[in-house]
Amino acid sequence: MFRPPLSFPALVAAVAAISIAALPAFGADEPKPAAPPSAPSAPASIADLPMDVARIKKEAEALRPLLRSEVARGFLDATAVSLPPPAAGRTIFVDPATRTYLSEADAKKKTEEERAKLRSGPVSERLYYYGMYGTPLAYSRALEVLGEKGGVTSLADKRVLDFGCGGIGHLRLMAGMGADAVGVDVDPFFGALFSKPEDTGKFGKGSVTLALGRWPAEEKVKAAVGTGFDLILSKNTLKNGYLHPAKPVDKRMTVDLGVSDEAYVKALFDALKPGGRVLIYNLCPAPAKDDQPYIPWADGRSPFSKEMWEKNGFKVIAIDVNDDAPARAMGRALGWDKQQGAAGDLDNNLFAWYTLVEKPAK
Repeated sequence: MFRPPLSFPALVAAVAAISIAALPAFGADEPKPAAPPSAPSAPASIADLPMDVARIKKEAEALRPLLRSEVARGFLDATAVSLPPPAAGRTIFVDPATRTYLSEADAKKKTEEERAKLRSGPVSERLYYYGMYGTPLAYSRALEVLGEKGGVTSLADKRVLDFGCGGIGHLRLMAGMGADAVGVDVDPFFGALFSKPEDTGKFGKGSVTLALGRWPAEEKVKAAVGTGFDLILSKNTLKNGYLHPAKPVDKRMTVDLGVSDEAYVKALFDALKPGGRVLIYNLCPAPAKDDQPYIPWADGRSPFSKEMWEKNGFKVIAIDVNDDAPARAMGRALGWDKQQGAAGDLDNNLFAWYTLVEKPAK
């Protein structure tokens, strides 16, 4: 349920084992014999369902009673039509020596000797829509905050940027609501997985655009992302612990924006239309005890102070608001409480904060 620590620029080494595990056929030299048929049993909860489009629709049904805003309910409604399965036969590659990921097009650029060393795996619905960061419907609570606290009623004809998007499912759902959804991420796995022309472009009345790299530090990424946004979202990426860890920590467990905090906040302001909003929504585990290794991603407070937001022209609507109870209700609806060990103990190991700011209308 939590976004693993990002690393600028070396994310691959930190998450390679997780993502390789998500590809069930990686490294298989020979096809394994099929298991003998058995009578299927009814799943006890959503957590027992396969991670595919059908499960996402079930998750939407489970979440609906928790959501009151028009925009969040519209997000759930979009699951009915906005999540086509990836095309059959699609493949992603990994170089086990360098722990880097390659699209089919990039794999073809390798020499025959280099290609022979690559491992490959199919792009399933699970990988395509759940990836390493879980269900796209975890964005429903962020949209509920925008609806209840930010006055957002619809995404139709809105331009939306997600910083550190991690996946494509929620962007497609937003596009299905009529938004021009732009996702930016530094994860090389993200770039390799969503590399086909059909991953982007028009979807229903909206569209999806993806940009790989650091925004706003890299000019080509900044140009690809553009400006004129009605909303800028960031879930589980802009954490105080990532940007300003309280203790020394491996740089691979931090976020390097590539610019100063103030330059980043100014870039947010410049990218918004007048009246546009920024929402930072962070889900976090419990902080580590004093005698345990520090967990940067457990500090989900805003990395930018109220004074910095205001200095750069923003009106602060809410900052570091605790959202534990609604987040835990969402987690239970999604079956997160069925996980083994501490991960399933939502009351003691799931915490949430949000910060909402606005660029004043002229």
